[in-house]
Amino acid sequence: MTSAAHPAPLWQPDADRIAAARVTRFQTWAAERYGAPAEGGYPALQRWSVDDLETFWRAVADWFDVRFSTPYEQVLGDHTMPGAQWFTGATLNYAEHALRAAEDPARAQEPALIHLDETHEPVPVSWSELRRQVGSLAAELRALGVRPGDRVSGYLPNIPQAVTALLATAAVGAVWTSCAPDFGARSVLDRFQQVEPVVLFTVDGYRYGGKEHDRRDTVAELRSELPTLRAVVHVPLLGTPAPDGALSWSDLTGSAVEPVFEQVPFDHPLWVLYSSGTTGLPKAIVQSQGGILLEHLKQLGLHCDLGPEDRFFWYTSTGWMMWNFLVSGLLTGTTVILYDGSPGFPQTDAQWAVAERTGATLFGTSAAYVMACRKADVHPSRDYDLSRVQCVATTGSPLPPDGFRWLHEEVGEDLWIASVSGGTDVCSCFAGAVPTLPVHIGELQAACLGTDLQAWDPHGKPVVGEVGELVVTKPMPSMPIHFWNDPDGSRYRDSYFEMFPGAWRHGDWITITDHGSVVIHGRSDSTLNRQGVRMGSADIYEAVERLPEIRESLVIGLEEPEGGYWMPLFVHLVPGATLDDALRDRIKRTIREELSPRHVPDDIIEVPGVPHTLTGKRIEVPVKRLLQGTPLTKAVNPGSVDDLDLLRFYENLSRDRA
Repeated sequence: MTSAAHPAPLWQPDADRIAAARVTRFQTWAAERYGAPAEGGYPALQRWSVDDLETFWRAVADWFDVRFSTPYEQVLGDHTMPGAQWFTGATLNYAEHALRAAEDPARAQEPALIHLDETHEPVPVSWSELRRQVGSLAAELRALGVRPGDRVSGYLPNIPQAVTALLATAAVGAVWTSCAPDFGARSVLDRFQQVEPVVLFTVDGYRYGGKEHDRRDTVAELRSELPTLRAVVHVPLLGTPAPDGALSWSDLTGSAVEPVFEQVPFDHPLWVLYSSGTTGLPKAIVQSQGGILLEHLKQLGLHCDLGPEDRFFWYTSTGWMMWNFLVSGLLTGTTVILYDGSPGFPQTDAQWAVAERTGATLFGTSAAYVMACRKADVHPSRDYDLSRVQCVATTGSPLPPDGFRWLHEEVGEDLWIASVSGGTDVCSCFAGAVPTLPVHIGELQAACLGTDLQAWDPHGKPVVGEVGELVVTKPMPSMPIHFWNDPDGSRYRDSYFEMFPGAWRHGDWITITDHGSVVIHGRSDSTLNRQGVRMGSADIYEAVERLPEIRESLVIGLEEPEGGYWMPLFVHLVPGATLDDALRDRIKRTIREELSPRHVPDDIIEVPGVPHTLTGKRIEVPVKRLLQGTPLTKAVNPGSVDDLDLLRFYENLSRDRA
């Protein structure tokens, strides 16, 4: 990926854009007050931010005027990972910061939220109205006996009520956790039963793909299987009355009560997120009020360059960390756009229509959606007015080079394309968006501020220009404070610190280039290792899925007992395509010529579909286990998969091979 002469960047911010970027203003300010480098641009600032970690985070807290109701004693009391102690002695409240724009009379009636469903009709919620609802609901939660540390759960789609419930929960000092209503009862219970919620917010159903989906039976099952519940709150999205024993949303949010923000310790839990849980119960990941507040202020306010004049849209659901990240747009005074519906209804270009209708300035989506638009011959800038869109950001999987080119050609030549990568584990990005740096095709712009990102070889030695394990060698404020029900911390340590004690190993293969950008090659636990040459599955997908006949693919590398290595490629074809010898030859030629002759698959097998986690990630490791003969019940947690029947195909294939 590196050479003496770098290819020309796809996009370069002009001098005016660099000067106006908040990260530029932050650097100038931090140079005057905190000794940050005044010259050298972003690379110098990033180096300083990890070399002088405590000063950097003190500067972030100061720049964003974080309100510590009790001042902190030190920025970093303990550097050890896991267990770093941030801003010791401080107290604050996340929800108070999220609603600060409502205190400005000039902004109080501007929209904090804009909500759309599949009718694409925008409905605004003003800052003052959001603050009023949060005040009312927080008072009612306290009246129900909800106290700091109690868990409050939401079985809700991406609607304003979900944001209000999260902020009211945080205002009380309770701990929020949510699942999307397309999750089945078992998937939800696998998550919520771990944390024992005292309140459940729920809808009667949701609309998706032009259809109504009634969830009242699922809700009844959740109520019966969550014995710790003291209250259930009914949000009538489909217009049904509250069931027996449930409280009405409108009754709890109807009064005008000044919100009371519980001042909690910096490391007080804010929410619980869940790993995909494909091979066991999902990990219940706990992040702190203060850690998320500072990390998201940095990420959204500096990296995403968001402020009061912006409108922030990311296509997500409440079951994915990107929803929590989206809600945090409120911290920067930004208007947050909530879209509740199918990504491609009534047709593939639906998300571009939402961006136009809402005047989005930052539009976030998945790499898979971008590639689907490319394959469907969508022309966003021809068909929509996207003049306000400054940045298109993607995550979920690496954005292939063709995705960069398509966005550049079809959305705008002066478009900032931000492919970002992080994880639920930190609810943030390790590398990605930098408004002042060029964009190179297939590369994430740089490591993020305050993130000591390195690529390590198997011996723990940093490498540049070579593939290595994604490692973070210094703590980040949003790293989990713990996992739920992990009293000795062993599950937490095993997840990130087993391979390299004292350093966070994330489980991705990356290359850090000699110009500081980052290339993601996919998960290291499903890496393809043929004759000692490692390759990430993402590289295979990017090459194969360029072919118009291939809808999606899945590649598995299997170490066989007698020392052999079987590498099948599974392909899900577009309607009307046939996997004949000619297509097989084109697939093999594509991989041989674009990637490596060693990684030409041994077999190419047509499949009825590629299985995904509930948050849309391809399932590789459980399929590998199935092909090794592990029974389905032990290879995967059924509640974590979008279509269990698809996995039975791979289980049967394993039996046939045996």
